[in-house]
Amino acid sequence: MCGRFVLLTDLTIITESFNIQKVACDYKPGNNISPGQQIYAVLRKDSQNTLVNFRWGLIPAWAKDSSIGNKMFNARAETIAEKTSFNNAFQKRRCLIPADGFYEWHKLGKMKKPFRFSLKSGEPFGFAGLYEKWLSPEKEPIHTCTIITTEANELIQPIHDRMPIIVKKELEDVWIDPDNHNQKELLAMLQPYPSEEMMMSPVEPGLLHKSKMVGE
Repeated sequence: MCGRFVLLTDLTIITESFNIQKVACDYKPGNNISPGQQIYAVLRKDSQNTLVNFRWGLIPAWAKDSSIGNKMFNARAETIAEKTSFNNAFQKRRCLIPADGFYEWHKLGKMKKPFRFSLKSGEPFGFAGLYEKWLSPEKEPIHTCTIITTEANELIQPIHDRMPIIVKKELEDVWIDPDNHNQKELLAMLQPYPSEEMMMSPVEPGLLHKSKMVGE
């Protein structure tokens, strides 16, 4: 799964890394980003890579109320093309969610020890994400997203059996292309990131205070 991640990289580097032509939101990074917060996403809009912010926890357009988003902060790659909660967004509304790293907790008896996973290169990366627009009973549009997960790679397996999907740099434009409806090609991209390109670092639990993001 992915329930906490970090994004501290400067906006200038983010725009360069993801070839962003338009920034459509304020940018305020955080060190312990959690579901329910506003997070950043890169999508293709009007032929431009655009940085926007979404609430983390996808609310399908057909949902009767917003509470469903509380448990839909992750989507399993194995069933994403079939589940009614995600299949429409998978075909039409894919995005990248920038991050520097993510956290998983190792259970040791009654204790949980946090670890941070990141790229050895130190570069920011993009999680594979989906987004939706939901209309509240007051007809207010609420934009939400989810992070796609898959089975853990060899580095993460001792800590957790799932991991967020990191889109390889050379495939980022393919992933966010709204005109790409090749389901076989898109599903093939949803693989565990190579463990040899990642690193794991222990984290002091006291350092993981809840960070505030845009809109809070």
